[in-house]
Amino acid sequence: MKPVMNIKPSGTTSVVPTVFQMLPAQVVKQTCGGQWEITVPVEHLSNTLVILRDYSERLCKSLTDITAIDNGVHSAQRFELVYFLLSVRYQERVRVKVLINDFESVPTATGLFPSADWYEREVWDMFGIAFDNHPDLRRILTDYGFQGHPMRKDFPLSGFEEVRYDEEAKRVIYEDVQLRQGYRRFDFRRPWGTRSK
Repeated sequence: MKPVMNIKPSGTTSVVPTVFQMLPAQVVKQTCGGQWEITVPVEHLSNTLVILRDYSERLCKSLTDITAIDNGVHSAQRFELVYFLLSVRYQERVRVKVLINDFESVPTATGLFPSADWYEREVWDMFGIAFDNHPDLRRILTDYGFQGHPMRKDFPLSGFEEVRYDEEAKRVIYEDVQLRQGYRRFDFRRPWGTRSK
């Protein structure tokens, strides 16, 4: 599949580097900061990362972050998984995006970049995106008994449980969230202190 050029006007070069033309990318574009952004299908993610890491024109030897964006349950592709690569030699950053559906897994990048271990665990903990063949995919930021994934748009803002320290029991106590009625029935169309009749 030949990449589609989508260059944003920013005073940067409009020439797509040779390495990007070799990739099975759906979209290749240069952002206003001069960084390259590549969108690839999930089945070509591993090959894309290998080419960007090893090809002499880029040499993106460092994976600096992996994050995700939840587009909501009504979107055709719910999540955007974004890999941030850095080429120290060429002082360049490349973003690789993968569009995936809910409950779709992604191949792990831990064999290519050891730093992917913690980043993938964080993405799984916060968004619930599973990584195939990950050596230790478990929670990293939330408690082990935590239910759900807090960065998903369908997760309630108040959560399911409150955590507090009880001075008498000398331990941490988990309780169901109790929302007060007064806060639930606040009328934003009326000024403070007035009541509807």
